Amino acid sequence: MAREVRAFAITALTLAALGLPAGLLWSALSPRPPYRIIDQTPTLADPSTQALIAADGWFAAVTGGLGLACGALAWFLSRRVQLPVVLGLCLGGMAGAFVALWAGTTFTVGVVAVEASAAPGVTFTPGPLALTAKGVLVSWPLLAVGLFGFLEGMHGYRESPLRKPHPPGDTHLDETRPG
Repeated sequence: MAREVRAFAITALTLAALGLPAGLLWSALSPRPPYRIIDQTPTLADPSTQALIAADGWFAAVTGGLGLACGALAWFLSRRVQLPVVLGLCLGGMAGAFVALWAGTTFTVGVVAVEASAAPGVTFTPGPLALTAKGVLVSWPLLAVGLFGFLEGMHGYRESPLRKPHPPGDTHLDETRPG
């Protein structure tokens, strides 16, 4: 029982800790939408900007890539305690995604530039990094658990005795078949 709890805790805490560098990487890669300041009020300069969608895409790419890496590594390292590790991938992946969201929206990493043609008296500033599609938060745990299950299924199929044909002339197996 202690081995299972330890495997779960290590997996979940490791993935949660990976959320900090993931969030900083997301902050470095994602573009910021331009806002204009008019009468001390920030307003989205271009409502049709693709920067909002790009931030969601970069978050999904960073956390999804980590999910695939964590799922593969967890499968290769956990031969005896698979269920606790899968649960740790699920919980740790969700925690890591929320830590990445917090880190990416809190800390600005990299160069933030706003390119827009300004009318006289209008100031442009980079907007905050945010997720508009909250569904990308599940990309990390979904891909980690999905790849773990895929690898385990492929390994189980390869090692299955049902996959090997019975030797020719084995009458015992032929007698048990109906018809």
